[in-house]
Amino acid sequence: MGKIAFIFPGQGSQAVGMGKALADSNDAVAAIFKRADERLETQLSKIIFEGPEEELTLTTNTQPALLTTSIAILEAFKEAGITADFVAGHSLGEYSALVAAEAISFEDAVYAVRKRGAFMEAAVPAGLGAMAAILGMERQLLKEVTEEISLKGHPVELANLNCPGQIVISGSKEGVAKAAEVAKEKGARRIIPLQVSGPFHSSLMKPAAERLAEVLNSIDIQDAKIPVIANVCATAVTSGEAIKENLVQQVFSPVLWEDTVNYLLNEGVDTFIEIGSGNVLSGLVKKIDRKVNVHAVNDGETMVKTIESLKGGNASC
Repeated sequence: MGKIAFIFPGQGSQAVGMGKALADSNDAVAAIFKRADERLETQLSKIIFEGPEEELTLTTNTQPALLTTSIAILEAFKEAGITADFVAGHSLGEYSALVAAEAISFEDAVYAVRKRGAFMEAAVPAGLGAMAAILGMERQLLKEVTEEISLKGHPVELANLNCPGQIVISGSKEGVAKAAEVAKEKGARRIIPLQVSGPFHSSLMKPAAERLAEVLNSIDIQDAKIPVIANVCATAVTSGEAIKENLVQQVFSPVLWEDTVNYLLNEGVDTFIEIGSGNVLSGLVKKIDRKVNVHAVNDGETMVKTIESLKGGNASC
């Protein structure tokens, strides 16, 4: 039997109503949403369950909303007794992974990501930063393009290395536009501008990282009980001190998702379970390796299917 990794989605996976059906039918799930409301002293669960969408997509709401939904669904999934050998999350999802690994309490994590969202929003005035997905281009070539544009005074960097042929760039509005233009000339298949409120995972986010460091210093970060694959280095980390440093760096560093998945594959993981809203990460894992088992657990139905598939798989080993 191969190993199992739980993976947790980041910003962009949110949807009004996520987790509601499970919360209505499972007290343990409902309790997580209630704990988020209490810790943040706000009706976050109402925004998650009822919207409006404009409110849910504000970064300061999206980040704690996705974390809360992932941990609530994980709470229900844990009842099946399926455990992970490794955990990882995409950007914001790394906080969900750290809660799953018992390195950070849920209350501290939901508080930290609320602050993280606010700091990221405030770091660059609206309209001055941008992000775009570049499809069909090799990472080294794209890196050279961004470095060339940055040297000309228009900062732009690789932000999310998601899977082969899908890389997100981030930086100043001019930098992203110019890099996208050059990338197209050099053979990129497609450019998709992203609807985001800032240039996340670029050096323009350093002011946010400094403010986040103060928040992380004020909360208790323990050693992880399950190895967490960090976005910034794509290797397993368990030390509480290293976790804290990585979370600060993560705000302005690229998310090495493709490398993270490859690391897990090399460690013998053959089953990836995405826990939370949507199935974005499941799609990325499949693009990296078609042969692995991938499950997205985002509601009661997908949970039952995943549990049956895994329990059935265990029985036949």
